[in-house]
Amino acid sequence: MSKLLEKEKTIAFTKVTFEEKLSQQLRLTKISSPLFVSSDSGMQDNLNGIEKPIRFGVKDIQGKSFEIVHSLAKWKRAALKRYQVTPGEGIVTDMKALRPDEGNLQTGIHSVYVDQWDWEKVITKQDRQLSYLKSTVKAIYKAIKETELMVSKKFGMETFLPDEISFIHSEELVARYPDMTPKEREDAICLEKKAVFIIGIGGRLSDGKKHDGRAPDYDDWTTKTEDGFYGLNGDILVWNPVLKHAFEISSMGIRVDKDALLHQLKLTDSEDRLSLPWHQSLLNDELPLSVGGGIGQSRLVMLLLQKKHIGEVQVSMWPEEVVKGFCEIM
Repeated sequence: MSKLLEKEKTIAFTKVTFEEKLSQQLRLTKISSPLFVSSDSGMQDNLNGIEKPIRFGVKDIQGKSFEIVHSLAKWKRAALKRYQVTPGEGIVTDMKALRPDEGNLQTGIHSVYVDQWDWEKVITKQDRQLSYLKSTVKAIYKAIKETELMVSKKFGMETFLPDEISFIHSEELVARYPDMTPKEREDAICLEKKAVFIIGIGGRLSDGKKHDGRAPDYDDWTTKTEDGFYGLNGDILVWNPVLKHAFEISSMGIRVDKDALLHQLKLTDSEDRLSLPWHQSLLNDELPLSVGGGIGQSRLVMLLLQKKHIGEVQVSMWPEEVVKGFCEIM
């Protein structure tokens, strides 16, 4: 068997193992999902608000346009209702997206083609608190750690992830590293902790800046929590020993309720979205409360198989000079 086929077997093993572990930890059921949504549905995820989706028409459906998804954050919440998922259980799907405005393709960790385990879980009103978010993060990290152990044992690799994940709020990062950029702060805290969940991403911090952008209509980044900070969302990052810098694996959070949606749309001058069908469903209490996120499939495989470039574990397109300089890109 060729080296490329052998590598595909390791990729498949890693993906199957993690999906099983994640589903067990969070009580998720695998479902199918769309590649595109209607442009006027309100289900497209706007990410940082500057990325342009790929839009197209369908010959037999006149008067409507459709968009390749950026992710499925809002679609999944509607799916929870459609599948009548009960509190404490959820869904997971293979999300495949195209983000043509993705920058930094020279870095080796970004791709126009995005593949994620997109998951979503029904919660209760009492679950909308920081302690529940942290327990969910710990469950996901346990699935990652268990997968690392199985991959390392099967393929004879050294483990490098710590047994536990640490937590820190983005506001605490500002206080700890006031003269650094957000990315420099991520590098510093990941080098120290090796695995960390940064809480509160999307809102402005005490220095007047955001740690990173986040759309206003899925994660809740404005609710005040029991630790006195704001935000019920965040990112899972680890120290990548091959690349020698912080490495994001997942963006996730407790989703907006009606009050948080109205507040965050006002803060971002996005109140025009309130007329869209998905947003109307949330305002009319037709969608369940939920927690959810996306976990990069190729990102996680790249990390656990200790590869230098994401092109070693997925097929996509990169600038010619990147491909020429890296012989193992598929």
